[in-house]
Amino acid sequence: MITLSQCQQWDQQDPLAHFKPQFNLPDHIIYLDGNSLGAQPKEALSCSQHVLQKEWAQGLIGSWNSAGWWDLPVKLGDKIGQLIGAKTGETIVTDTTSLNLFKVLSTALQIQQKAPERQLIIAEKDVFPTDIYMIQGLISIMGKAYQLRLIDGPEDLAHVLNEHTAAVVLSHVNYRTGYLYNMHQTNDLIHQHGALAIWDLCHSIGALPIDLNHDGADFAVGCTYKYLNGGPGAPAMLWAAARHQTQSMQPLSGWWGHQRPFDMATSYTPADNIRRYLCGTQPIVSMKLIECGVDLFLQTNMQTIRTKSLQLTDLLIQLIQQECAGYGLEIITPREHQHRGSHVSLRHQEGYAIVQALIQRGVIGDYREPEVIRLGITPLYLSHSDVWHAVQHLKEVLQHKEWDQPQYHTRGQVT
Repeated sequence: MITLSQCQQWDQQDPLAHFKPQFNLPDHIIYLDGNSLGAQPKEALSCSQHVLQKEWAQGLIGSWNSAGWWDLPVKLGDKIGQLIGAKTGETIVTDTTSLNLFKVLSTALQIQQKAPERQLIIAEKDVFPTDIYMIQGLISIMGKAYQLRLIDGPEDLAHVLNEHTAAVVLSHVNYRTGYLYNMHQTNDLIHQHGALAIWDLCHSIGALPIDLNHDGADFAVGCTYKYLNGGPGAPAMLWAAARHQTQSMQPLSGWWGHQRPFDMATSYTPADNIRRYLCGTQPIVSMKLIECGVDLFLQTNMQTIRTKSLQLTDLLIQLIQQECAGYGLEIITPREHQHRGSHVSLRHQEGYAIVQALIQRGVIGDYREPEVIRLGITPLYLSHSDVWHAVQHLKEVLQHKEWDQPQYHTRGQVT
């Protein structure tokens, strides 16, 4: 039997415990939704005040030079690159995950045009839907010759890859189940068939070690507002392996991506580096806040974060089995460490109402169709004791059927 006392002992031994006070978290809240929107680093407030009161109010337009605004996308990219196994100059922060996927997939398809028979794009049916939507939108522009093939799961990839495959778009960690791909093996399989590998890192960046170069990836995109705690709507990251950066031009050829933007030329020449993936003027205030979260990660290392993540997800699974057996919960997240991300998903026919009842108790998780309760584990600001108390709340919600109230079945715009 796991006890609260045991959890408290583990907390005393936690090498990451000193990070929790560096985040703004409301009293009496257990935040298990950092895999959707990360908590606010306390440094973000003073950072935003500095940007508004000094760099913008006093520096005015000169801050593009004096405050380093112009180079911020690359500077942030290189910092994030340290978390994902990138070389200097391979990562940039800009736009959204959806737009960045459009850019890198367009680039991949252009690279593959030397083999015109390669017109198949493979993605997972259970990927976060924006990836599918962006692929469909790109196909509608490029012509009906391109086809999208959706696979049911990782086990199907080997059966659908063939000589017609141009690119494969996969989520490193599945947003619903928490399944984690073996990136190295998967890249090898994709490359054996001459295709290019594009990774969506939204649910893995900041949660576990990633080594894009070692594992042989081609392109990657991902959020900064989840585990990296960059703030709501914070710009996304884009990674392009150095070997691909100048092979073709991404189609959103905005002024910021020009090789010599201040020449004000009437024709477009893309930058000969990662800057070619920029498009329009960057949202500087939002980008500055990203740095507050990333700098916290650079004070530790991703292996230490991963170790605690696995400890907490193990604990969460074990406590659910210990405390909540018999209430119809099905754990759908893989038990195997090598296939588990940093959230635990439970299926229950009343999943939505259960999540709402937990939120009322101060335990914030989220819900995903169909019938999935998602509980995110963010090692920098969650403790073993937090996990213990969260499961006790879940047990009481189930025991007393607290979820069975009309207000917990009413859907909001954001569910």
